[in-house]
Amino acid sequence: MTPAPVSQSHRARGTAFILIASTAFASSGPLAKPVMQAGFAPEQVASARAGLAALMLLVGVGIVKPSVLRVRREHWRVVVAYGLIGVAAVQFLFFLAVSRLPVGVAMLLEYTSPVLVALWVRFVRRVRLPGLSWLGTALALGGLALVAQVWSGLALDAVGLLAGAGAALCSAGYYLLGEKGAGEQHPIGMVTWGMAVGALGLFVASPPWTMPFDRLDETARLGGLDLPIWALLVTVAAVSTAVAYALSTSSLRDLPSQVASVLALSEPVVATLLAWSLLGEVLSAVQIAGMVVLLSGALLVQLAARTPVTPAEPLPTE
Repeated sequence: MTPAPVSQSHRARGTAFILIASTAFASSGPLAKPVMQAGFAPEQVASARAGLAALMLLVGVGIVKPSVLRVRREHWRVVVAYGLIGVAAVQFLFFLAVSRLPVGVAMLLEYTSPVLVALWVRFVRRVRLPGLSWLGTALALGGLALVAQVWSGLALDAVGLLAGAGAALCSAGYYLLGEKGAGEQHPIGMVTWGMAVGALGLFVASPPWTMPFDRLDETARLGGLDLPIWALLVTVAAVSTAVAYALSTSSLRDLPSQVASVLALSEPVVATLLAWSLLGEVLSAVQIAGMVVLLSGALLVQLAARTPVTPAEPLPTE
């Protein structure tokens, strides 16, 4: 199967969507970290994030454009898989990896997903990708390794390693399922129902009634300000989740999944910059160099996307 050509204007729209989405996704770490430092468990933050985002989307979309919430029966399997894999499993496995591995290592493991997406496109869809796309992906991953500084504290825990690898697989599934679903139905409807399914999945790991509601009025420090915990959670749900997922999935109508997944590697760069500006975390010269390498790789993948793809040769059979 060869992807249908996309106009330059649509490609530009998709690129803008995925970059804005990555910025929104990146804000989740700096916003959620003070909440966790105040005593909330990571799974509680993830559960509250998805649950509040699902509620916002259901109410907002239901009022503004309820027609997009109609899903044909044959499309529900993709929606449910998108919610369980792309929303619930990614967040749960990443938080599990972070709890057992250095954050940089866990981040690098999850963001190997562009390679998995590219391998799926090449060997399952049988589409030959330009060499520039592979070079750009390799550069982006190398830059990410520098940003994450993976050589710091490499005593790897087996469960954490498996969780990080699982997060990468689920992240790749998010882009592939999102690309398929966005081509079959309205992406906002898919995100809304997918978020609801994902929230239900996370409620299994962290039921809503276990949330310490009596502490929501307490404050946490962010960027020199003392903000209520409930305000930080609402912001994470609205900006870092509802808006981020909506724009990211909408971009898959205009960009191939292998391009979107590499452009999304800008998220760790933005997250690092936000942590530096809001949480006072220091940027090293190596991290700054890594950002340049990562963004250069993403640019190469974007340039490669302008080259028409062709069907790959049939794989040898026994």
